[in-house]
Amino acid sequence: MTIRTRFAPSPTGYLHVGGARTALFSWLYARKHGGTFILRIEDTDLERSTAESVDAILQGMTWLGLEYDEGPFFQTHRFPRYKEVIRQMLKEGQAYHCYCSKERLEQLRAEQMARKEKPRYDGKCRHGVSNPPTDASPVVRFKNPLDGVVVVEDLVRGRVIFQNSELDDLIIARGDGSPTYNFTVVVDDMDMKITHVIRGDDHLNNTPRQMNMLKALNYAPPVYAHVPMILGPDGARLSKRHGAVSVMQYRDDGYLPEALLNYLARLGWSHGDQEVFSIDEMIKLFDVTNVHSSAAAFNPEKLMWLNQHYIKSSDPRHVAHHLSHHLGKLGIDPATGPDPVEVVTAQRERAKTLAEMAQNSLFFYRDFEQYEAKDAAAHLKPEAGKPLTELRARLAALPQWEAAAIHAAVAGVAEAEGLKLGKIAQPLRVAVAGRAVSPPIDVTLTLLGREKTLERLDAALEHIRKQAVTA
Repeated sequence: MTIRTRFAPSPTGYLHVGGARTALFSWLYARKHGGTFILRIEDTDLERSTAESVDAILQGMTWLGLEYDEGPFFQTHRFPRYKEVIRQMLKEGQAYHCYCSKERLEQLRAEQMARKEKPRYDGKCRHGVSNPPTDASPVVRFKNPLDGVVVVEDLVRGRVIFQNSELDDLIIARGDGSPTYNFTVVVDDMDMKITHVIRGDDHLNNTPRQMNMLKALNYAPPVYAHVPMILGPDGARLSKRHGAVSVMQYRDDGYLPEALLNYLARLGWSHGDQEVFSIDEMIKLFDVTNVHSSAAAFNPEKLMWLNQHYIKSSDPRHVAHHLSHHLGKLGIDPATGPDPVEVVTAQRERAKTLAEMAQNSLFFYRDFEQYEAKDAAAHLKPEAGKPLTELRARLAALPQWEAAAIHAAVAGVAEAEGLKLGKIAQPLRVAVAGRAVSPPIDVTLTLLGREKTLERLDAALEHIRKQAVTA
């Protein structure tokens, strides 16, 4: 049997981290077993579904690298198929027209709740209506079995049993003929030959209804795995108030996709005490039966730690690809300065996010307007003027602009002036970077280039002269 899984989001908003984790688990399961991963857009909610949300979902999947083998399939493109199946079910007595008015159903519900009964349709139209109103637009209901049980052998939650007597006759087509969610899911899973459904446990109560419809259509239900919800650090359901919950917001905040994937994989699933997994390791080791049945709490600090790990350990070319996006957001064309790969190599030990790295690397690409006040006051003092002047001359005379020669020039001035290396390096760092924090000074100057270094040294010396005059 070829494993076929699907991710089926509704395009009513962005791709959130809960959906991304479901997509990841479905993708990993298909990849592990050499199966097929399908993307299906469940857009039958015409009032809330938007093209912008579809784009957000597709962008999120692309950024995460969760490539799909088939799709995206849109439910709105499959309405003729749904109508065909409804006609078949009506013909075979598996469904029926219901003419009950909204007022009758509301009264029925109120009476049942008053008796402390579970609200459910009473089957008034189940066996036909003798004189149906000619001006009515009836809904279509599925004729659910009246007795027996539905057993869900869930890969995460274990065996879950539902009594058919607790399930009412679900509406599968509205009065205007449009199909309902639970029905379209059934037809899609059947037509797409889905073998395993991995989804959030908020869908668990839909499962017995969907299984009964699949059995009525003579189709063996897929295997189900209902994963628990994600909670915020405070134990409440993860929401916007906890910070970024959109996948693309994490990109904009400077996270690498593999860091988020690694974190989401570990959010409810584990393999021993291992914390860091490559994509290949996730595929090899992932087993949906090892997903915990209890809710997992989102830990932003843990995600940040993973992101920093991936920034440090990933191929600098890969990190630079993503860094370029953040430089662009700051109005920087990476082609106008040092190679972003070299910037990543220089900066990766001191950045937790790519947004932070981009901000800290601005001085490589754009002149700064002013020095950090505290750093300038501490290091661009009158006594720094003489060694910086001597250093400028030595740097201008270097036959080759490379790190070793630059380091030798800085060390030579320090020795000649009887100063510790830091007494030269820090004023130089403030002069060229605008602040007292940068990569090693020889690396910083190498990336900045001779012309820009000398220009900024001249500006710093002028700053020192002005400070001396006003002192």
